[in-house]
Amino acid sequence: MKKTALFGALALALSMSVSAAELKLKELRVAIDPTYEPFTFKTPDGKPTGFDVEVAEALCAELKIKCVFVEQAWDGMIPGLKAKKYDAIVSSMSITEDRKRAVDFTGKYYNTPSRVVVKLGTAKDLPDLKGKRIGVLKASTQEAFAKGELTKLGANVVPYDAQDQVYLDLKAGRLDGTVADIVEVNKNWLAKPEGKGWGYIGPVLSDKKYFKYFGEGAGIAIRKGDTALKDALNKAIGAIRANGTWKKINDKYVPFDIWG
Repeated sequence: MKKTALFGALALALSMSVSAAELKLKELRVAIDPTYEPFTFKTPDGKPTGFDVEVAEALCAELKIKCVFVEQAWDGMIPGLKAKKYDAIVSSMSITEDRKRAVDFTGKYYNTPSRVVVKLGTAKDLPDLKGKRIGVLKASTQEAFAKGELTKLGANVVPYDAQDQVYLDLKAGRLDGTVADIVEVNKNWLAKPEGKGWGYIGPVLSDKKYFKYFGEGAGIAIRKGDTALKDALNKAIGAIRANGTWKKINDKYVPFDIWG
């Protein structure tokens, strides 16, 4: 039975393969914001790496095409795509209705929730954030949630160009909390010495009432109407799921399954 299942998965992966010739592309220019460990970051020698980067490389391998990474500040991601600075965004961009008005998306390639993080003892639930300064990544789903929900509770929402800047100001005492992806915030704040004594408050932000902010998971953004690339990437996502490559990448960076 195991051999049969393995053969079936491999056959599915092979049937999903798409060639570069079919796409008429010599390379795929992929936008990333390398300030979002473990999804996108740089090695000490400056090489892009992380979950998103390795997924992009695996997809390019399926498409038999070269991956070229282009660094881009987060709030300029969609404008840069529309201006043809790159062909796709593989940088943990959530699929939301608002973004779908500007770009097209593949299906998801992972889905993790966000939560509010504060110094424990300073707030027990979201209404306790009144008057507190909450740092968020500019143009992110977390900013949309914070401005849509936390400002109504009296919180002061402070946008930043990169999430790592938020942590610098948490450490310096210029912020009272943040809204962040649970994998990213655990890696870059809660698991570090400076994050000792900090933790989650309020609900996991995956409830249906928050769907308008966080959407259906992270997908690959492409320009409107680029149907051939969208279809090819969707097939490639299916292929790396079927042949085990996605799981290997997942397990390298995250200690649990983040397909969602």
